[in-house]
Amino acid sequence: MQALTNRQKLVERKPMSFIERMYLPAIFKGMAITFSHIFKKKPTINYPEKKRPFSPVFRGLHILNRDEEGRENCTACGLCAVACPAEAITMEAAERKSNEEHLYREEKYAAKYEINMLRCIFCGLCEEACPKDAIYLSETFAPSDYQRKQFIYSKDELLIPHPIDNPEAYKKALGNRAKKKKLN
Repeated sequence: MQALTNRQKLVERKPMSFIERMYLPAIFKGMAITFSHIFKKKPTINYPEKKRPFSPVFRGLHILNRDEEGRENCTACGLCAVACPAEAITMEAAERKSNEEHLYREEKYAAKYEINMLRCIFCGLCEEACPKDAIYLSETFAPSDYQRKQFIYSKDELLIPHPIDNPEAYKKALGNRAKKKKLN
């Protein structure tokens, strides 16, 4: 049988010496690698005291946005739910009543808006699909929990704090987006 390439090597099966049978060279090589790590920088960060810097394109928890007057941006068009490859977003639309102009920008709004964070893959397609800048991925982690139902976030949990009633929490929730808005 002829080989297709000339890469084959013959393996020598010579008997091992006494030192090789004791595996001493392999043990010393492994110990040298272990001791070399003592002098390297440790990759561990003490989380509550220190926080590591994130990339400017980091995608964290979802936030439903409001305008400067505190009205919700979401018009329940459903484009975010359609764009979501994991099908993590569900919503129900409702019509705005005549006395709710201060709550919603458009005639239609999301009466029910839920995101299942166990299904979410943090791809950001919902953010790109939204024509009203109603949803964006913030710079906060998804917290851990022991129960699955705690990871299904409703509209009340996703809404950004009111900019007039609580301006400090609103600016904190915006994060770097506030700086980007000022530049635009």
